[in-house]
Amino acid sequence: MTLHLTSQGFAQLSPHVTFPPATCEVSTEQSQGSQIWGGELFFFFFSNQLQRRWTELSFRKGCTLQGGCPARLGSGASGRDTSRHFRSEEAVAGVCPTAWPGARLQQVTEQSEDQEEIQEAVRTCSRLFGALLERGELFVGQLPSEEMVMTGSRGAARKYKVWMRHRYHSCGNRLGELLGHPSFQVKELALSALMKFVQLEGAHPLEKPKWEGNYLFPRELFKLVVGGLLSPEEDQSLLLSQFREYLDYDDTRYHSMQAAVEVVARVTGQHPEVPPAFWNNTFTLLSAVSLPRQEPTVSSFYVKRTELWDTWKVAHLKEHRKAFQTMWLSVLKHKLPLSLYKKVLLITHDAILPQLAQPTLMIDFLTRACDLGGALSLLALNGLFILIHKHNLEYPDFYQKLYGLLDPSVFHVKYRARFFHLADLFLSSSHLPAYLVAAFAKRLARLALTAPPEALLMVLPFICNLLRRHPACRVLVHRPHGPELDADPYDPGEKDPAQSRALESSLWELQALQRHYHPEVSKAASVINQALSVPEVSIAPLLELTAYEIFERDLKKKGSEPVPLEFIPAQGLLGRPGELCAQHFTLS
Repeated sequence: MTLHLTSQGFAQLSPHVTFPPATCEVSTEQSQGSQIWGGELFFFFFSNQLQRRWTELSFRKGCTLQGGCPARLGSGASGRDTSRHFRSEEAVAGVCPTAWPGARLQQVTEQSEDQEEIQEAVRTCSRLFGALLERGELFVGQLPSEEMVMTGSRGAARKYKVWMRHRYHSCGNRLGELLGHPSFQVKELALSALMKFVQLEGAHPLEKPKWEGNYLFPRELFKLVVGGLLSPEEDQSLLLSQFREYLDYDDTRYHSMQAAVEVVARVTGQHPEVPPAFWNNTFTLLSAVSLPRQEPTVSSFYVKRTELWDTWKVAHLKEHRKAFQTMWLSVLKHKLPLSLYKKVLLITHDAILPQLAQPTLMIDFLTRACDLGGALSLLALNGLFILIHKHNLEYPDFYQKLYGLLDPSVFHVKYRARFFHLADLFLSSSHLPAYLVAAFAKRLARLALTAPPEALLMVLPFICNLLRRHPACRVLVHRPHGPELDADPYDPGEKDPAQSRALESSLWELQALQRHYHPEVSKAASVINQALSVPEVSIAPLLELTAYEIFERDLKKKGSEPVPLEFIPAQGLLGRPGELCAQHFTLS
């Protein structure tokens, strides 16, 4: 006896799912006189999608499943063999690839290039296994191997649940692979399906709690999601932007940080040179993690919990800070691309350091970045300054490294505004020694001799502010009974500001700039000719000043009266008849 159920028959039951043109056959080979005692085989088709599954094969005799599909029943009451096979034309060797949704998803995604067909297969598996998780029809506990269970003598219900649990794992693995699909719509749908499984598996755990109140979370499944997002091969920034919404929940944020640590360790161990795409994806994920400033009164969990226990680490901000710290340190201990150094340093002072459990552990990364030079050194000094100012970190070479960054190029780089903003912050303390402030003022004055006007309009008030904060340095502009100097004692080549002898010198450079060709620069340099006012001049509006803005501002100025260019009006193109030009040239 052979029962034929074709793809067309399936399609009539589910207009939303397509199937390959394979014809599945259920055939019964029965010897004369044998009977099947109480054999029941049910196919359930629920909703209007074909979410087909094998339900409990509740036969009174033994049942084995081979190749992922029901294969052989035990002997009947008469002792004669009774076998029932479920097979397809593609499974001659005993494998039935279309008999379960996980295989269906794998077959469609591997063989089909139609995005709609792949998306429909993902939706089908999402609904099917979502329903199985809610109904508790998957095996709960440590999952045994499929071969051992199917060949054993356990009941049919256990075999069915184990078999479906393996199919569920195969489906999850395939969805994880689809996170790297070329189509963003497929990746987005796969991410949505995986996060749905995370939520349902967390609410209906597939492992048994070890004690009352034991916190259970599908860590392995969630690790699969994070591993797909941190792809070493392709940029996942767009998909990570979709994942950001899940980071608002305490549990997914906490486990994202833990999973990221494991993924980083695995990828860096597998690749001698880690691809830049992986570091970019990692930074995108890590920078999206933001912790609350204080302990929240109510926890927000993605996996719905009927009761929250105080012993759960995921419910405490202190544990989140520890996980946040471990996550960042696991990345920053590696050799990163220079572009990534800059991205990290830009957010270190306000997005990383305030949320670490022990901010001083960042000292190794910041000192390493400080030795790279240029803009990276400046940004690293910003983080070091926070550690010195707020966390009592001792770093004696801080101002020496800042002093070393002052060179002629600092007026021409694109980070000039940020540099002088931070330098003004670093030198704002009135407790700095006079020799140190004098060294910075003298160094800036010497560099100002070759600086463009837009930079001078910012540097000159900066130097005057230093003199206002530290009255002991005003001897640089007025030394009543000082000796006459034949040469400037200041040593511009000295790297240590304490040895530069700046306090013995003078700011003669400002007097030279009073003869600058630009009138506004000359006016700004003439401020030292009078007593300096007590309130400081804000340099914030001058940090972003450009040459174009100065030029446009000069064009808009209107004089009180026209300025004469010649005291004798010109007559003719060559001038008056008796002039030299008219004597030697004629117009024809």
